[in-house]
Parts: sequence; C-alpha cells; structure tokens
Amino acid sequence: MKIITLTTDFGQADHYIACMKGIIFQLAPAAKIIDVTHMLQPHDVVHAAFVLRQIFDHFPEGSIHIAVVDPGVGTARRLLAISYEGQLILAPDNGLVTLVHRDFEMEELRAIENTRLFRPEISTTFHGRDILAPVAGHLAQGMAIENVGPTVDQLEILNLDEPTATPAGGIEGQVLYVDRFGNLISNISLADIDAVAGDAIDNLSVHVGPLRVGQLHNTYADMPPGEIVAIIGSTGMLEIAINQGNAAEQLRAAPGTVIVVR
Repeated sequence: MKIITLTTDFGQADHYIACMKGIIFQLAPAAKIIDVTHMLQPHDVVHAAFVLRQIFDHFPEGSIHIAVVDPGVGTARRLLAISYEGQLILAPDNGLVTLVHRDFEMEELRAIENTRLFRPEISTTFHGRDILAPVAGHLAQGMAIENVGPTVDQLEILNLDEPTATPAGGIEGQVLYVDRFGNLISNISLADIDAVAGDAIDNLSVHVGPLRVGQLHNTYADMPPGEIVAIIGSTGMLEIAINQGNAAEQLRAAPGTVIVVR
C-alpha cells in the first residue's frame, strides 16, 4: 500500500481535491492518501516549498508527494517527477522543490510527458487532476518512474536569500514563512547562529526590524502570555512568536521582514 500525500493551494470549499483523490483511487484503490494541507497561500510557491520540506523527512521510503501550487498551469512549464532518497515528488517545475533539493540527494529527474498515463481529456487549468493524479496512481501500482517520461538535467530553483554576516559580527536574515499562529519563521538556522555565537549564545540579542526581541529562549512559555519570544522552533530555524498571540499581526511583519541576531 503506497502513501500519496497532497499539498496544494486549492482550499477546502471546492471540488478540486475530491476529483484528484477519485482519479487516484480509480487506478490505485489501496493507496493511502494523506492531506498535508490545501490551505497554502494561493500562488505562493515559497510557502509550498517550505511546507514540502518540513514534511519530507517524516515519511517512509516509497512515498509519493503531489505538490501543486501552479501559477503557470497550462503554459509551457514542465511537470516533473523527482526521486530523492527513495521518495518521489510530482510537481510543476517552478521552484516548488527548492528546499527539498537543497537538503536531500536527488536520484532521478524526469519530465512527465507520457500522455498514455494522463486522462483522455486534459484541462488547461487542472493538471493536478488530469496529469499528476493519474501518474501518481500508476506509480502507486508499481510502475517504474522511467515510464513517466525522459530524463532532464535542469529544474527551476527559487532564488531565496541566505542569511549574511553583519559588519558587527552578527547575522542578518529575514522572515521566510508565517504559520497559522502568526509565528515568524526565519531563514536563520541554529547552525547559522552557532557559527556566529560559539559559546556566547546566551549573550545574543534578536531583533525584528528596529524592535529588540531579546535573547533566545527554549519555549513559548518562557515569556508570559502576550509577550514576544525568540526560540529555535520545531523547524530548526529561528522563530519569533508572541506567547498565545499573533506576532505577524502585532509586529506588522511578513515574509521578507528583516531579522538580525547580534
């Protein structure tokens, strides 16, 4: 029984997800479908890349991940099947796999071009249903990845800013992602902080724009309800939160807001 995950910006109010699941079950009735989320910000490929990376190493070998945030649907952009360390990703070639590609070894990269695997009629606006879902169903039934189409040697990678060293010996990054609690998850990792701080990590000060947050803490509850706190979150990245509050709203912060550790 194969696991197939679905990660999309399709929402929950419409028929889109049910259609994809129906196509998969027609071809692979025993497949186990996991809904990761369908509430990604519409057209936000960075949001999708972040979520896909967070789930990827929590699934077993052989899992198939369909990820669809596809502003270019119906254009000349390719659809890809990519194998990383025994798992498959089916996604548009728009940078959605950037963070998985950064952290895992790619084994195989193929363009999805075998029209015999597709639905007989292909909508120009719903390749998730008409191409990715049936391809996933065939793969879940044991079809080899070689059958989806030819190997290719390039894929789109998002140009995401990396943290940089400051003249004063600190590190400057930015908010990469805001979760549903309003927590500000940055592109600064614990390894980045360790490289700057060494044994002086307790003396670091975190700043969001001009606002001084203070030193790193271990949990949200290290600060009273309503107070701002900086922690290394479950993603392994520096996170700014307000205990039982919404940091994005209260600090008027969003992806791209500058965060400095010094």
